[in-house]
Amino acid sequence: MVLGVAVLPVNDTLALVVAVLGVAGGVLVAVLTTTRVEVGHGTLRAGAARIPARLVGPATVLDGEALRTALGPALDARAYLCLRGWVHRAVRIELHDPQDPTPYWVVSTRRPDRLVAALSAAGARTSAPTGA
Repeated sequence: MVLGVAVLPVNDTLALVVAVLGVAGGVLVAVLTTTRVEVGHGTLRAGAARIPARLVGPATVLDGEALRTALGPALDARAYLCLRGWVHRAVRIELHDPQDPTPYWVVSTRRPDRLVAALSAAGARTSAPTGA
């Protein structure tokens, strides 16, 4: 039989200091490793990926069943995914970059409507390009 081991602090003050440092360290790691999604200066940034807004096409809000389908049966293996497991909404962003084989990005966000509006304001295309 395996028994759990209880760790007792040698000193109450030391235990408090270690607890505070542990929580502060955890918060710092969470802040530094959080994926950022930004639209600014004519560029969309999602995680480590960046693309000029002029190469961004229509954006569609995904949630519930639409998100499950987009990440499952309808997923293109060339797509860029910037996902956080605890965020259950996303935006599918079409790309119109002739030099990049990535057809679209799926970016999870708590505020998908704001991301779509920011892309539109930054000059993203609202329809597919015509001609060549």
